[in-house]
Amino acid sequence: MELKDKIAVVTGGGSGIGKALATRFMAEGARQVVVVDMNAENAAAVAQAIGGVAMTANVAVEADIQRVIEDTEADYGPIDLFCSNAGVGLGPSPASPDSEWQTSWDVNLMSHVYAARHLVPRMVERGSGYLLNTASAAGLLSQIGGAAYAVTKHAAVGFAEWLAIHHAHEGINVSVLCPQAVRTPMTASANDSVAAASVDGMMEPDELAGIVIEALAEERFLILTHPEVVQYMQRKTADYGRWIGGMNRLMKKLTGVG
Repeated sequence: MELKDKIAVVTGGGSGIGKALATRFMAEGARQVVVVDMNAENAAAVAQAIGGVAMTANVAVEADIQRVIEDTEADYGPIDLFCSNAGVGLGPSPASPDSEWQTSWDVNLMSHVYAARHLVPRMVERGSGYLLNTASAAGLLSQIGGAAYAVTKHAAVGFAEWLAIHHAHEGINVSVLCPQAVRTPMTASANDSVAAASVDGMMEPDELAGIVIEALAEERFLILTHPEVVQYMQRKTADYGRWIGGMNRLMKKLTGVG
């Protein structure tokens, strides 16, 4: 995937990772970048800054995602790259309100499902297309202090795997972005989840965008921002019990419990 002359859509594009991706996609020569965000003002500001187009949508609502896809293709042409990036960090524990768990599910997973539901058939018919879904290293390694976040990001990784398995032979490329800590509004507050995620450093969004561009060029399925995550995954699969024990020790250290 080269971005030159391509049409790209980025959800959650009004700030953080989404803003950095939208900016970099346009800088790489994209013909059009559609900046989608629930915050209309943020979406408009980013779109104006990069020369793109702003759309307002709540990715937890299927009809909104369907509208974004239909309007983009009607006004600008077939979507080459759909970056399903929007996410939330709610529901720190099982005691969290059901509403936080439900919102986490709808935004962190179902938004990817809705995008695929309405876009994959179009891409299959065209014989090409790229889906870039933002999950998290928490979807591979879990998240201290972020129960709903960890669970739904695991689901997001699983869904990306399913998409790749079922549609690679039809010309559909799939990548899943699994960053550790990135300096965004979500990581601005100091808490146990942020402390755990940033043990290997806090990355700037622009640096992440550069990694994504390289990964898209290679059509790499798993996009990692911190190389340490590979080692953690290897330790986890090599001895699951020992890895759980290590994570428990880290939890106690960060929280001061136990």
